[in-house]
Amino acid sequence: MASSKEYLEFIMEQLSELDDVSYRAMMSEYIIYFRGKVIGGIYDDRFLVKPTASAKALMPDADMEIPYEGAKEMIQVDDVENREFLKELFEAMYGELPEPKKKKTK
Repeated sequence: MASSKEYLEFIMEQLSELDDVSYRAMMSEYIIYFRGKVIGGIYDDRFLVKPTASAKALMPDADMEIPYEGAKEMIQVDDVENREFLKELFEAMYGELPEPKKKKTK
């Protein structure tokens, strides 16, 4: 099942208080970036984030979900209505996320 553009727009609106949040469509799903780093994505109309220590601490009872076959588990964000929580989550996670990979030049 693919994610809907409407769900993407809802999540992006919920994240609108943060600076530098973007997305990229990939195989009918959406990768979410925060200040250039991959923080999570929207898969089958579920908002999932990388399982960093801070994400686990902020959502200790959250379900772990597999975004697509063959992928590592991610944390499902249930409290998507709470903008303040989402802002706190993203800011807490940012320092734990890996730097973007450099593109190879030929």
